[in-house]
Amino acid sequence: MEIKGPASSHLTHSSQHPQFGTVMAFDFGERRIGVAVGELQIGIGHPLETIDAAENDARFARIAELLQEWRPVLLLVGLPLALDGREHRLTGLARKFARRLHGRFGVEARLVDERLTSVEAQRDARESGLTARDSKRSVDALAARLILEAFFHENA
Repeated sequence: MEIKGPASSHLTHSSQHPQFGTVMAFDFGERRIGVAVGELQIGIGHPLETIDAAENDARFARIAELLQEWRPVLLLVGLPLALDGREHRLTGLARKFARRLHGRFGVEARLVDERLTSVEAQRDARESGLTARDSKRSVDALAARLILEAFFHENA
């Protein structure tokens, strides 16, 4: 679901989103960033990869490559909130990440409530039979897919 009201960020240019094109979603973390892509017309997300880098320069270099390859018309960033909706330290970092994406790449960035997406992604990884090691590598990209699909569902 898209965050609206006081919890939202002023990253968007309008409440409307494009009707056609690729959307890229990010599950932001301090070390790893999950990435997923999907098409607005189809409304289905696909996990793409997990960027595993502590350095911002390395993260943004890889993101630049992905944006060049996929050419998204909209970026989504999962907004981590406590179960009761309260913000915490990682919430502010995710907001900053979304602002940086928009500022660096000039693509509209929106925040999407990501409560429980990582838990659901871990469950999906276990149920698909991934080993613990493979699960750790893919859970962030799976969470990004869930963020993307939540956006598609809310905007269908």
